[in-house]
Amino acid sequence: MSGAIKVVCVTGGSGYIASWLVKLLLQQGYTVKATVRDPNDPKKAQHLLSLDGAKERLHLFKADLLEEGSFDPVVDGCHGVFHMASPVSQSSTEPQAELIEPAVKGTLNVLKSCAKFPTVKRVVLTSSMAAVMLTGKSLTSDDVIDETWFSDPLLCEKYKLWYILSKTLAEEAAWKFSKENGIDMVSMNPGFVIGPPLQPTLNLTLEVIEKLVTGKPLPVSNLGFIDVRDVASAHIQAFELPSASGRYCLVNHVQHISETEKILRQLYPTLCIPERCEDNNPLVFPSDPSSQQVSKEKVKGLGINFLPLEVTLKDTVESLKEKGFLKI
Repeated sequence: MSGAIKVVCVTGGSGYIASWLVKLLLQQGYTVKATVRDPNDPKKAQHLLSLDGAKERLHLFKADLLEEGSFDPVVDGCHGVFHMASPVSQSSTEPQAELIEPAVKGTLNVLKSCAKFPTVKRVVLTSSMAAVMLTGKSLTSDDVIDETWFSDPLLCEKYKLWYILSKTLAEEAAWKFSKENGIDMVSMNPGFVIGPPLQPTLNLTLEVIEKLVTGKPLPVSNLGFIDVRDVASAHIQAFELPSASGRYCLVNHVQHISETEKILRQLYPTLCIPERCEDNNPLVFPSDPSSQQVSKEKVKGLGINFLPLEVTLKDTVESLKEKGFLKI
């Protein structure tokens, strides 16, 4: 890209994946306009402002997902928009207000801003494997999840899987609006994202790693891991490569948590991680797709070489130790 077209927007810039995206964008010479809930909150902004290149090329904005037009001043002048802002929670007392409305309406508000400014050449939406895998199909061990799979909203409602529903409805709305308004959009659908955090707080996926290391109970059986650095890199490739299109499943390795714990024991032999049976984690719903393999065929086109899971796990644990989240 030439220097004249290196201005991009990142919504939800203080988040786990978004922080790494901002870091890599700055490293590659981009000017980044990032939205955060409160630019004056050190927990939201300081780790971004301390990045190399931030002083010269990072601009923070306050924007509200539920306020139409609040993203206009951020998107204005940008050639690319990475929409990453969306609530994340596995439990909610008011799912419509806390998860679904901010995800769906927020996505549409950002896209409406994108439609106003012809400088925007491409939008990269951060969706999730949550919007891919819950189809309700009867699965066999030979089935491989790919980008043609879409989660069923009715199934999400039946099992009260509100986060999955929010990501599914938001992506559906995004595709519909983009096609109707001529927006070039690419959707990134990462699995269970781990890796060293830049932000000073512990997010949901990293809490699972903390529980794995300390032997705490977990409500899941299988996880489709992907390194946060690979996810951020894939976002940039999806924006830069003219051939990028449609959806991309981002999963490096799917395995039972007992196998993950074996790797952790090898990395940290002095840790006393209790043995965990392969069937002691109840499935959330019938025909659980979380044990299925995920195709890497399409994502190969982005030129991403996934980091080995062992490297990701070690870097994650070391970072959590350094930040004081793990006492081992």
